[in-house]
Formats: sequence, C-alpha cells, structure tokens
Amino acid sequence: MTPNTPSRPILLVDDEPSWLRSLALILERTAGLTNLQLCPDSREVMGLLAQQEYSLVLLDLTMPHVNGETLLKQISQDYPGLPVIILSGMNQVETAVHCIKLGAFDYFVKTVEEDRLTAGVQRALRMQELQRENDRLQRHVLEGNLDHPEVFAPLVTCDSKMQALFRYLEAVAPSSQPVLITGESGTGKELIARAVHALSRPAGPWVAVNAAGLDDTVFADTLFGHTRGAFTGADKARAGMLAEAAGGTLFLDEIGDLSPASQIKLLRLLQEGDYYPVGADRPKKSTARIVVATNHDLGLRQTEGTFRKDLFFRLRGHQVHLPPLRARRDDITLLLEHFLAEAATELHKPKPTPPPELAQLLASYHFPGNVRELRAMVFDAVSLHQSRKLSMEAFKRAMGLTEFPSAPPPLTGGEPLLRFGERLPNMEQALQLLIEEALRRASGNQTLAASFLGISRPALSKRLRKNSAEKG
Repeated sequence: MTPNTPSRPILLVDDEPSWLRSLALILERTAGLTNLQLCPDSREVMGLLAQQEYSLVLLDLTMPHVNGETLLKQISQDYPGLPVIILSGMNQVETAVHCIKLGAFDYFVKTVEEDRLTAGVQRALRMQELQRENDRLQRHVLEGNLDHPEVFAPLVTCDSKMQALFRYLEAVAPSSQPVLITGESGTGKELIARAVHALSRPAGPWVAVNAAGLDDTVFADTLFGHTRGAFTGADKARAGMLAEAAGGTLFLDEIGDLSPASQIKLLRLLQEGDYYPVGADRPKKSTARIVVATNHDLGLRQTEGTFRKDLFFRLRGHQVHLPPLRARRDDITLLLEHFLAEAATELHKPKPTPPPELAQLLASYHFPGNVRELRAMVFDAVSLHQSRKLSMEAFKRAMGLTEFPSAPPPLTGGEPLLRFGERLPNMEQALQLLIEEALRRASGNQTLAASFLGISRPALSKRLRKNSAEKG
C-alpha cells in the first residue's frame, strides 16, 4: 500500500509559489500525501534539512540564489540516504542523465502527466521505507534486544524462534505495508496482530474482521460501507470497517477463505490505497494499516488456483509464521504456570500446585489446538479443582487418555502407528522397543509411561524388573 502519510514530511522546493501550491494539490489529490512542507526560497533548504528529517525532497532545477544542481550535490553529500527528485521545465536527456549521476533518485519534466509524477514519488517513498526497514532489521539482529518487550507480554515464551520473530516485527512495524501472519489455529495470530498495532499505530483504532463465511456482497459492505440507496433497505449511508480503522489498524482474520471476487477488491485496496463504498462512484482513501492472518498455506492455495497469485505476493511483503506449540515445547511449562494463575484469578480460586508428572504429560502431547487448547485444558482442570494439588484427570480426558483403558483405540486410515525396516523384530523385541519409547516420551516417569501403554504401573514395573534380570 502507498505510504499515504509518511511520518517524515516531504519537502517541496521551487521559487514559484503558485507551482508549489499546484504540486502540493496534485500529490494530495492523486496519492493522498498530506505531510508536505513548501519552501519557495532555495537558500533555506540546507537549514531545513539540518533541523529535522525528511522522507523526500522534490527540487526545482532552475532557481535564483542557489540552483537545483548545487543543492542536489550538497544533499547527496550530506544526506546520502535522502532521495531527491528533480523537477525541471526542460525536457533534455543530457540534463536528466547528469542529475542522476549527481545522485538524483529521478528526473521529471514539470509538464509530465500527474500519474507519472505521483508514481515516481511513491517509488521514492517506498525505497526510503525499505532502506529504513533494512537498517532496523540489521540493528535488531546485531543487538538481539527488544525495544518494546511490554508489547509482547501476552505472548508467553522463552523460545528463540519467537524472540527472533518479535525483533522482526519491531523492525517492520513503522512500515505502511501489509503484514501477513500465518500459523495453525490457536498459535496466537491475533495477539501478534495486536502487537503490530501497538508498535505502529498505538493511538489509532483497532478494528478486527473475520473474513470466514463472508460472501462478496457482505465482504464489500462490511469493509467499504455503502451509500444511501445503494441497495434495497439502505435507507442511510454507513461507514465501513476501513473508515472506522482510519489512522489505525484493520485486522482481517481467516483471509484464506475469501472468495475470488473479494480477493480482487482487497488487491485493489492494497495496490491503490483507495476503495469504493457500495453504490459510490468516487473512491475514498484508506489510511489504515492492513494486517491479515490465515491458518491456510496460501502458497499451496495459489498453486491450486483458489487464491490469487498477485494478492499472495502483495500480502507477503512482511510475513511472519507462528510455530505450533509442539515445536516450542520449552514454553509448555511457562504457559502452564501462566494459565494456572490466570484461571485461578478468573475463577476466584487459589492457584493449585501441578504435579511434577503433568509437565511431562503435556510435553508428550501433539496439541493440535496449540496454545488455545492448552489454555482450555487448564481452565477446565482449575474449574474442577478441589484439593491443593491439581488433578491430572481433566488433562488426560482432554487428551483422550485414561489410566487403564480396557482396549486400545481403533486404528484409522491415517499415519501408521509403527514403522518397520527390512527385518521385523520378534514379539519380545517389539515389546521392549515399545516400553523404551513410552519411557522416553514420559521422561522416565513410569506412571505416565504406563498410562501411554494402557497398563498399570505395577505391570510396567514387573516388566522392567524382568528385563533387568534377563540382562543381568
């Protein structure tokens, strides 16, 4: 999306005040750029640059006192990271090439079409934005510290991959580009989206929309709003979510479920930065930061033809993927303690003490519902809790485990429970391997290993003593 209002102003320099005003109107009308500063005296330019930072300089070539070429040389030398676009009344290739060699980002003739000039300004702003993002990324990688750790406090973790993800988000937060958040259900995608909002648009509104199940008509009306009389029953105009999110963040969840027609509308919004309310014939500019999330593999979906390639590439400018809980098992104990305290507070109960075996039991579980599933388990267990020590029964029930099941669960057509090599083990060897694997998953806890195997603790102990005696 076009950075409609860059945080640093754009400096327009020309000795003709009428042309300056005309140029400012062009940029505001065609690109929604409002953070503009006009300078009719070229002698003031270097002083202005020394006083504050600018996103871009649009510089007239022919001016009294200090001409554009002289200023271009000074700016390129003193502020090498600041893009300068030269504007001239002369359509001369030699002059344009000379200015580019001196460090100009681009060169335009004043009589050029408005769209070409606006596109050049947008390219310069985007280049400046990418450079700043790159600088921030390098600084975060080198320093390894978070500038705003409080923003990520709701995401309880000690995982190095998550910490790297937080540093990346801090680096790209000031960007106006969309952010794509992917990951399985329950990994915390909305929490990440809220962190992006807190880092980039904390003073603006936060507006969330779940795109799942919205047909194209409802999607357009929800996001863009409608005019009075746009359809039957539209007796008054209604602002959409984009208008409500002006200056803030619009979070679109379940973006992978959008219909093809809705994908086209979203693509236009991201490309042009404007939209049409239903029934309107004039576009409106969007100033909201767009953050989207999905639990689908959008790369696979675009290969299958159910998700537009151009939209996919537009969204993945800034992309983060949240790892599943099973890939960050060191966080399970942290999350368990966090949710126990949260549940005890919400349910007005003393915080229970979890048994040592509970962390081992949870570490052995696949967690298809990720952090959200663990939280639900904890709240269910605490709500049933009566004694000082927390019972494991609620967790086992949620995981589909019982202490001594009468029969193993039926096999399904999914992933095989066992894999064999060229040589089959005999019955004794297979049983020994099964016991060893259960103990490994239970971190040596025999009670937990026995529950995995569907036998009693005494039966497992008897088997282990027999194996030990045979080895001895």
